[in-house]
Amino acid sequence: MSTSVENYLKIYKMQRRGAQIGSSGQRAERAILEAIRLRAGRPRSRELRLGIGDDCALLLPRPGEEFCLTTDLSIAGRHFRLDWHPPEAIGHRVMARGLSDVAAMGARPVAAFLSLGLPADRTRGKRGQRAWVDRFLDGMLELARAHQTPLAGGDLAESPLALADIVLVGAAPRGKALLRSGARVGDALYVTGKLGGAAAGLELLSRQPETRRKAIAAGRIPAGLRTSLQPHLYPQPRLRQGQWLVRHGAATAAIDLSDGLSTDLTHLCEESRLAAEVDAAALPIHAGATLVQVLHGGEDYELLFTAAESVRIPATIAGVPVTRIGRMTRPRRGRARITLQTSEGSQPLMPQGWEHFR
Repeated sequence: MSTSVENYLKIYKMQRRGAQIGSSGQRAERAILEAIRLRAGRPRSRELRLGIGDDCALLLPRPGEEFCLTTDLSIAGRHFRLDWHPPEAIGHRVMARGLSDVAAMGARPVAAFLSLGLPADRTRGKRGQRAWVDRFLDGMLELARAHQTPLAGGDLAESPLALADIVLVGAAPRGKALLRSGARVGDALYVTGKLGGAAAGLELLSRQPETRRKAIAAGRIPAGLRTSLQPHLYPQPRLRQGQWLVRHGAATAAIDLSDGLSTDLTHLCEESRLAAEVDAAALPIHAGATLVQVLHGGEDYELLFTAAESVRIPATIAGVPVTRIGRMTRPRRGRARITLQTSEGSQPLMPQGWEHFR
């Protein structure tokens, strides 16, 4: 039997006449929760002692490890658009945001918790189509399983606005998690992968005719656009790379690139109380991206990290290229915290990435 939300809602609707207690709305909520529980499956983690079904999950770290926790909120109209983005991509991106934070700490994921607010029509399919929430779960759970991350709980509510809050629990060797505050003067500055692809993909999506955007939102992505839209729709968290850095004691500080290189590097500099120089010619630019998108675009979910000059960082880590893009320096009064070294000389690089309420 299918464990889809749509299927469970149909079952509860058939049972409605014989029910003696509870409102149909409560039964619909229970149907959705039960469908999510069955789709999530039984937890197969030593740390997750108890998952979905009780008021709280029970977690127990392995000896010598400590938990790291993060939460990330995604809101329709701000972080995604229902009329632009396929539900699978929205679910993937929600999970990727949390996993990327865990990756930046050099941790491994232990469990995820999802709080989901949806308009009622997003729980029901139209004209034989699968429900939006089922397809959202397809994308989210596929990425979760790829990184062995069980869904351990969460919350569900009817909402006039679609929103998803993801909580990720990770585990790192005690005292070894990567922090933003560990960089030192003279450290080299590195980045994984290529930059600007997500911002370039979003701009490409925004330029499409409305009819094509609706087709993409329905999951019909033209073959000629799939490669260009991939970094925006389906970003990949760099968990194996972060864990490698911790396992080898290679990095002194790290952050994931969610808000843009200029903004996230500023965060790292502020926490480490240092400045930085970035070599524009060394930046690994994604095909089709501009320098502005590389510096300020955001949502690449690559790792930005520092390492001592004496540490050898390989050209690739777990199949992903690593590029040295600059170095950490001592801050100077009257000089920009971050400078961009170009063929025309040194230029101040101000944080112009994503920032709410700006």
